[in-house]
Amino acid sequence: MKSTASKPRLILLYHYFHPDDVISARLYSDLAVEMNARGWDVTAMPAIRSCHNDAPPLPKNETWQQVHIHRVFRPNFKQASNKGRILNMLFMLWAWSWRALITPRSHNEVVIIGTDPTLGVLTAIPWRVLRPKSQIIHWCHDVYPEAPIAEGMLSNSSLITRTIRWFLRRAYRRCDAIIDLGNCMRELLAQYGSTAQTATVTPWSLVEPESIPTSDPPTRHDLFGDVKLGLLYSGNLGRAHQFEDFVTLARQLHGEAIHFCFAGRGPRLAELEQLIQPSDNNISFAGFAPEEVLEKRLSACDFHLVSLRPEWTGTVVPSKFFGALASGRGVIFSGSEDSAIAQWIRQYELGWVLTKDNVTEVASQLRSIAESPDQLAALRERCFRVYREVFSRARQMEKFVELMS
Repeated sequence: MKSTASKPRLILLYHYFHPDDVISARLYSDLAVEMNARGWDVTAMPAIRSCHNDAPPLPKNETWQQVHIHRVFRPNFKQASNKGRILNMLFMLWAWSWRALITPRSHNEVVIIGTDPTLGVLTAIPWRVLRPKSQIIHWCHDVYPEAPIAEGMLSNSSLITRTIRWFLRRAYRRCDAIIDLGNCMRELLAQYGSTAQTATVTPWSLVEPESIPTSDPPTRHDLFGDVKLGLLYSGNLGRAHQFEDFVTLARQLHGEAIHFCFAGRGPRLAELEQLIQPSDNNISFAGFAPEEVLEKRLSACDFHLVSLRPEWTGTVVPSKFFGALASGRGVIFSGSEDSAIAQWIRQYELGWVLTKDNVTEVASQLRSIAESPDQLAALRERCFRVYREVFSRARQMEKFVELMS
């Protein structure tokens, strides 16, 4: 076996890591374990604070599944507030810059920088200056300041926006590779003029069944009742998401054996609940699912509902899309035609892109598939196969290996 000193080194700079349960922390933890299994000496440098503000500080140093975790200090400012996020970001940027100076050098070193905390990619500047021989890769999950612009928090032409972009251009140009989550995100990043190598590495599903799971009857009944088709929105319903077209579609299908369930949490959930009328008896709600029952819930439906407001196109890519395909379920996406998800749905025939103009057409298609079990089974097979061949964890790890070799 190779000694640690002779192994290539991978350093992960991301806000959260094991044991945090947010999806991005799980993805970075999966990446660390996989690269360790492939012979890399892996070190993660998350914050000493958990993503759950009420949790006590995590150990400064520990080893988990042969991955070294060296956490950096930051105060317990609230991530839910703008001031707290900015202060946390500044502490993290300073801590990672200091680590660039004091961490022992390695002959073959790759640094992967994420986008949490906000503007974390700025760390590429001191790491490039202090460790010029390191390969720096930025794995972008959220594009700033485009996301807060879409949210209405920043003006596209304000001084603060122009200042942020000035620093970002210099950070991106110090990266050897920039990884996006799809073509729409790559187009936004291209405006910064970096000549770095580009690649797309999508989030993978936290649950990857070996075969298409069948629906658990009690779970399906709890969510949808006795129907021919169950349509599920599972996960966060946040400011980046929309739901109006789903409600219109449900009303088009009123009286059919087709039921819609919104199961999750988020700041727009109350707004959706207020929109629902007593006559909308084919729409129901369920709470957020813990991970131990997530697979049963994801496989209880026939279609997953995924959405992204058009102004957010390219700033994020909803990860629930990949969980739907992993369970062999089709997707109905409400969002821009330019979104990577819309392009993948059409390219691989994974469901429908729902717009205000085609609600009647999609409703007709759903009525047809509700009466055709063979058609539904073929769609499930196609979604499951496409996930395994294109979007699976194994396929995304191969892309990382290709970039880092």
